[in-house]
Amino acid sequence: MQDTYKEIPEVLALQQRTLRAAYTASGLAVVAAVISFFLLDAGNVVPFILGGFGILSLGIISLYKNNPKGIVWRFSLPWLGVCAIFALAIFTGGIASPALVLLAVAVIAAYLQSDTQGNLILIAGLAGIGALLLPWVRETIVQYQVPDSMEAYFSALCIAMAVILLGVLGKEIIDHTKELQAVRKSIAQELQEKETLIKEVHHRVKNNLQTVSSLLSLQSRSIADKKIQSLIKSSQNRVISMAMVHEMLYMRDDITKIEYKTYINELINYLIKSVKGAESKVRVIVDVPEMELGIDTAIPLGLLINETMTNALKYGIKNDDEGEIRIALKQEPDESYILTMGDSGPGFSDQVTFQTSKSLGLKLIHNLAKQLKGTITRDSSQKGTNYILKFREIGHDEFNSVA
Repeated sequence: MQDTYKEIPEVLALQQRTLRAAYTASGLAVVAAVISFFLLDAGNVVPFILGGFGILSLGIISLYKNNPKGIVWRFSLPWLGVCAIFALAIFTGGIASPALVLLAVAVIAAYLQSDTQGNLILIAGLAGIGALLLPWVRETIVQYQVPDSMEAYFSALCIAMAVILLGVLGKEIIDHTKELQAVRKSIAQELQEKETLIKEVHHRVKNNLQTVSSLLSLQSRSIADKKIQSLIKSSQNRVISMAMVHEMLYMRDDITKIEYKTYINELINYLIKSVKGAESKVRVIVDVPEMELGIDTAIPLGLLINETMTNALKYGIKNDDEGEIRIALKQEPDESYILTMGDSGPGFSDQVTFQTSKSLGLKLIHNLAKQLKGTITRDSSQKGTNYILKFREIGHDEFNSVA
């Protein structure tokens, strides 16, 4: 497993708390050394091990305070503790030594430092226990420095140390957990506030775009030239196609994506009413599965659909004739998308291309396809005007303007 130690505030704060537990362990070791020497008559070795651990651990802690990011603190102290525990075990009865209860504390403290270190300490502890079980170790190495009459008191001392250290570690973990919960609650509240602000931005953008559309509509009423009116109406439809995206983002819990099937249906219905009127005879076939697209893809794709469908309604299905427009969108196994659009009209000459056409609509279609990092081609195998667009969903960093 990858080491989970990271130089981030939450992890460093937890390690700071294990530092407090290390101070406690050092103090307890020194106190236990005094008790073992003066009260338990445990000879010189046991007090030396306990006192030596206490003094050395204080030295390691001071090194850590001078260099919190160094490896000395992260690796030396837990291993020093394990060595001291097994040294105590060797001189106080081997596998039967009450000092081994402290091994659980060392393993927990090591895991609080890092997963890797915890795993290593655990393996070392199990290996040490296995070694103490070997007959030749029991017969030649293990000693009994604590008198028989003091074994119960020494056991009580080891258990008391383990209980105190586990209590200190447990309290530090609980306090740290409470701090993390408070931080997460604060972050969640900030995220909620940001989402609310972003929704408000989408709402205002939608309102501003609708205002622009209304201004264009008012301006067109004062113009008698039908051609100019048509140009203004086309611009108005482009604005509305963008406003719909922002409105749908405002209405959703997920403020980064919109349900594109719903968007396409609403956009096409609006375009038909805008170009043909409420009593239109145009039949619409929409084959779009339930899918979500991000705003950086949704807006240029919506503008592209707006241009192709507007051209189909204006030039493919003329006047009040009956006709059919088709639109289908599917996702390919390679994560790309295929959008097909067409009408049942007469079509136009193959000599007219995106590059040679003077039509603003066709130029926009070509540029929007490039913005989507895609390619668009005409499908001459079917009646009418038909397009095939292959594109990928683009991220925020890839977004480019149409111009």
